[in-house]
Amino acid sequence: MVGKDCVAIACDLRLGLQALTVSNNNPKIFSYGDTVYLGLTGLATDVASVSDLFRFKVNMYRLREERPIAPETFANLVSSSLYERRFGPWFVSPVVAGINATTGKPFICGFDSIGCIDFAKDFIVSGTADDQLYGMCEGLWEPDLVSVLSGLNAETLTSYRAPMNCSRRLVRHY
Repeated sequence: MVGKDCVAIACDLRLGLQALTVSNNNPKIFSYGDTVYLGLTGLATDVASVSDLFRFKVNMYRLREERPIAPETFANLVSSSLYERRFGPWFVSPVVAGINATTGKPFICGFDSIGCIDFAKDFIVSGTADDQLYGMCEGLWEPDLVSVLSGLNAETLTSYRAPMNCSRRLVRHY
């Protein structure tokens, strides 16, 4: 979700198989620099593989370019990497969130499993409950939000008390 000069990315930490909870400490948000985050939903093994692949590609970018990767550049990297596997795709739906270090503008976008980019100026949702999340985000979002974390609650959709991974993922540009 985008606010006034800030962006937030949140997820639950649950790893489950339908109604069975396997773990309550499964990371789904990964940092690829000071202002670039990637959220991955989908098959847990593909989430781990894709996050490691992007860690390698971002490190190679940093070595080659001698600068950190911008969110827009990272979005194009994600798109082209997913499109490379279009005939045997990863079962993930990535979301990129970050703030451009040079302009200070917040940036968010989402992808399908073969890399088609969905740019947004307000919010992006992904996962099995994305239909319900669209309604919640439409109700909470307004232009130039000052605090984008005020409406995030783990118990909004279900009574399942899953820890949220959002307060540490707020990226601000001063």
